[in-house]
Amino acid sequence: MKKLKLFTTAILILTTILVAGCSKKTGTASTTSETTISESSIGGTEDETKDNLEAMGSVGVEKGLFNVELTIPAQFVGEQTQEELNELSKKMGYKSITLNEDGSAKYILTKQQHKDMMAELNTNINTSLSEMIGSEDYPNYTDITANENFTEFVITTKSTELSMTENFSALGLYMYGGMYNIFNGTPVDNVSVKFINTDTGAEITTMNSKNMGQ
Repeated sequence: MKKLKLFTTAILILTTILVAGCSKKTGTASTTSETTISESSIGGTEDETKDNLEAMGSVGVEKGLFNVELTIPAQFVGEQTQEELNELSKKMGYKSITLNEDGSAKYILTKQQHKDMMAELNTNINTSLSEMIGSEDYPNYTDITANENFTEFVITTKSTELSMTENFSALGLYMYGGMYNIFNGTPVDNVSVKFINTDTGAEITTMNSKNMGQ
């Protein structure tokens, strides 16, 4: 279903960042068949989005003097073994990746690697937003902007009333905002998505992640 594409993209971005996002040669993500986060965790409904954001909220980010520790919940680790994580850590040049007893995994990165990861995440989110504009799924979208930490999105659309697909796109943007801030160690209480009519400049509606499930 179309509404699932944006959710899948959000998880694929995160997967790419953790697996190959810190390319020393190009600074861009590379294509790989390896995964560090289970794509089966992604959902397309409001309840599932809320569950995924809550699960992401379990990501632990501890910034030390020289290193950054990321604790990834078991939900996003999947069935990987310690041997596989060791191989990934060696490939990526991370300090270590340790599989915990509860199925979660602790990544230890240098501060520069974490900085590179966040820069890559920023780039990939902005690229995905650009690709939404005028796309097959969102033909009426004429522009999408976001603030620096992806907590406020503004979508301009030729629509005067939002379609179901446009409504569901807000859930994917909630995922982008939550994902960026949680991995940056700056979780937020709300991500807002404002829809503006292209022709009139009038606000159609503003949707807020804090209102999910209400």
